Amino acid sequence: MTIDLSTRLAFLKKIHLFHSLTDAELTAIAEKLEEVSFSAGSVIFEQNKKPESFFLIHEGTVRITRRQDRKTLQLAVLVKDDYFGEMSLIGRRLRSGTAVAETDVSLLKLSREDFEKFFRGIPQLRLNFDLAVRSRQLARKLEFKWLRPDEVIYFLARKHPIFLYRRLVWPILAFLVPIFLVYAWFAIAPFVIVIIAAVGSLVAIALWIIWYIVDWENDYYIVTNERVVWLEKVVGIYDSRQESPLHTILSVAVETTQLGRLLDYGDVIVRTWVGRIPFNEVSHPEQAQHMIEEYWRRTKEQAVGLEKEAMKDAIRQQLGIPVPERKKTDPFAVSKPAPAPPRKKGTMRLLRLLGADTLKLRYEAGESVFYRKHWFVLIRQALVPLLGVMAAFVLFGWRLLRLLQSPDQAFIQIVNGSLQVDGFSLAILITLVPLFGWLIYEVLDWSNDQFQVTPEQIVDLDKKPFGTQTRNAAQLENILGTEYQRIGILGEIFNYGTVYITVGGSKLAFEDVIDPAGVQSDIDRRRAARRAKQEAGRVAAERERMAEWLATYHINADELKKEEQNKKPKPG
Repeated sequence: MTIDLSTRLAFLKKIHLFHSLTDAELTAIAEKLEEVSFSAGSVIFEQNKKPESFFLIHEGTVRITRRQDRKTLQLAVLVKDDYFGEMSLIGRRLRSGTAVAETDVSLLKLSREDFEKFFRGIPQLRLNFDLAVRSRQLARKLEFKWLRPDEVIYFLARKHPIFLYRRLVWPILAFLVPIFLVYAWFAIAPFVIVIIAAVGSLVAIALWIIWYIVDWENDYYIVTNERVVWLEKVVGIYDSRQESPLHTILSVAVETTQLGRLLDYGDVIVRTWVGRIPFNEVSHPEQAQHMIEEYWRRTKEQAVGLEKEAMKDAIRQQLGIPVPERKKTDPFAVSKPAPAPPRKKGTMRLLRLLGADTLKLRYEAGESVFYRKHWFVLIRQALVPLLGVMAAFVLFGWRLLRLLQSPDQAFIQIVNGSLQVDGFSLAILITLVPLFGWLIYEVLDWSNDQFQVTPEQIVDLDKKPFGTQTRNAAQLENILGTEYQRIGILGEIFNYGTVYITVGGSKLAFEDVIDPAGVQSDIDRRRAARRAKQEAGRVAAERERMAEWLATYHINADELKKEEQNKKPKPG
């Protein structure tokens, strides 16, 4: 099937790379595109080969992989309207990966010579490519464990370097302090304390600068084929991830200042059902806006396409026509952990005695996931009774040792026909009982404070031993947004923090849980699965109803036509 010029132009206008190009520039590019096809499993190009072309995917799916350290790494799975092959051409290097047709694909190919001509001759095209290439280069350097297997990063950026330069003004000015101290040591007061102060201030300023650089490098703005994400991290103090699925986006806007327009940076504001996700001070903000809008549009088009196919299948079922088999995937499926290795029988008996899940920070029961506060919280909560029990045991051991060393004293002895126990040891044992009871109470209190995620709801359960129980719950579909925070050096070291769940006008908090990013991901996946299931049920019911009407009309169409013909007056 030949792709005509008008179709090529319409295709190019949908892709952010060609945004803001004139009609003449688009036409020139479209005329140079060559249509090529590959069957499923065919190699489009190989790693370490010389680049010859740039490709646009008109139909089908392409998988990009890289062979590294005797392992095959998946770099991306690209679909209709995606592109690939530009990085090697722009960087003038060998192919960094292998491209294989995952399905039968139809591609539009631009030769290396034409690509370089357009890239050099059209400044706007070069600017659009710059943002895309930077994103892909940065994505290949980093590893985000929360990404799903086939989730592709399309946009990845940090704040513009101007943000870093502004923050570095004060530490750079602070260099005047060690310079003055060195001058004072030579010219005014040659005391050791002065040179020590100079070296100390120099080291402090250097650490200050390093802190700002690392802090700048740890903030990321991300757009994937499924969601928009804002990662913010202050080393040792704060760690947060805010995200929203693409289908929840309401609008994308750009806000810039005069300096921002001059240096080409600004704020890209993504408004969603939940609220704003700001991409602050990013380079090429208008290109970033168009990129986000493109993938937002794709999500809506894919949803419409899937609905049309489902409607066709429903009509086929009503008419008794076989429904073609299609590969069904669940993007919101909750991954289950690998089964734990079998425990020895003795271990199982001990765990049953103590309660197998009493000290677990995360465990699953059926389809529900349970979380507890971090062990560090338990230690902090039970520190006083724990130290008391330990001190009591030490004192008791010390007292027994003293009794063994004294020939006329013993822990238990008979005096004048009556049984006597050493008073000091007995006092320690009596003191140990309430301390041990206090310790057990704190452990049970910590263990009973649980957070639960089920397929339908989230639950914050707080139960006091032998006391009251508080249960706060919310349906997954009512969750508007999630956010997690790790605050302080201890939160970073021990990887614990709080996950905030926005429900209506209130918030639920999963406090001090281990791996808050993982907890957030668990909640978001189950929330997405719940909403998708409910929406699918509603749409399916409506679809079946519409399909039944259409099938009934189709079956009775001939009869209706005959009735209409019978009503017409006969001639003569």
